[in-house]
Amino acid sequence: MQMNRPALAALGASAFFYVTAETIPVGLLPEIARGLDVPESDVGLLLTSYAVVAGVSTIPLTALTMRVARHKLIAITMAIFVVSQAAATFAPTFEILAGARLVCALAHGVFWSVIGPVTARLAPPGQAGRATALVFVGNSLAIVLGVPLGTALGQWLGWRAAIGAVTLGGAICVLLLLRVLPKLPPRPHDLGTRPAAQLRAAVAIVRNPQVALLCLITAVLVIGHFAAYTYIAPLVRRDAGLEGAGLSLLLLGYGAVGLVTNFAVGRHVDRRPGTVLVALLSVLAVAAGLLAPVLGLVPTVIVTLLWGGAFTAIPVILAAGPLRIAPRARDAASALYVVAFQIGIGGGALLGERMVRAGHLGVLPLVTAGLAVTAVVLVLTAGRRVFPARLSEEDHDRTEAQLVS
Repeated sequence: MQMNRPALAALGASAFFYVTAETIPVGLLPEIARGLDVPESDVGLLLTSYAVVAGVSTIPLTALTMRVARHKLIAITMAIFVVSQAAATFAPTFEILAGARLVCALAHGVFWSVIGPVTARLAPPGQAGRATALVFVGNSLAIVLGVPLGTALGQWLGWRAAIGAVTLGGAICVLLLLRVLPKLPPRPHDLGTRPAAQLRAAVAIVRNPQVALLCLITAVLVIGHFAAYTYIAPLVRRDAGLEGAGLSLLLLGYGAVGLVTNFAVGRHVDRRPGTVLVALLSVLAVAAGLLAPVLGLVPTVIVTLLWGGAFTAIPVILAAGPLRIAPRARDAASALYVVAFQIGIGGGALLGERMVRAGHLGVLPLVTAGLAVTAVVLVLTAGRRVFPARLSEEDHDRTEAQLVS
């Protein structure tokens, strides 16, 4: 079996537009606030509410759609994305804009729960991690190109034009997915199971110690990252005086280094996922910690690029985790991972907001570093139980028996 690169490219493009749409309000916050005559703080709630709805709905919706063919489900989630973004483009009020994004958030959790298992089915045996890295290039490109270009377009032609462009891109992705994705029927044992039983099974998977530990590592790390990353603009302005075009270039470099790291990690993630993850977490901890004092221009740029390179590649390893430790319950385990990631985004942003409001902006990098070190300890404790290399069929059967028991 060869790597299905056209299908992986279509999935990567879909991920690109999902990530761009989720985060683009950050760059267009002033324009949206002026256009809809609402305070900027209200526009910031678009991200918080999105994360909350995606996190709450992921497990039940993933369970309810277990019997839908995977190639159809991916296309359906992208079609919902297109409809919601079209509604957001023409939203006459802030309430309708927020509602359109919440519809997108409902599809978000299912999309990200399914994309990992689908990617694994498109890859040769033992290369699921490499295939995941290829798809996650879309995430990195969203940070490198999607958000900056969307922000520039929104500042030039208005925020509606930017969201409209994302809508058009999503529509093209729907057509590509329908054309290049092979038929991926649900697994045989999913066909005869009622949705209520699927939901109970999905919730029960959290009892598996490997899945629970993976979710804990994810939540701890992402909370720490987003606590400081949410306020990266004031941090680098304080440390290096960067703002405006200088800040934009730094963020562009942040994503670009992450893109390179993604390619590098993709070569090793199938063989030594735990070792690579510990190395990335260590770089992240050191780089973030160094941002606590006021460093000056050049050191701030260097450590920020290291931070971006380390963190951007980490989700490649984490997202491949459920495919290894729950090979016969991939969708449910991936759904729990998505919930943990959304908890991390929302929790980290809230923690950062509380600390900044209390006047502790400079402490945020230390929080990020401390939680990254905590994640390193958890990964080392978990070892090959949570981050194994390629699994044999015997390992698959043993893991399945643990999940069922």
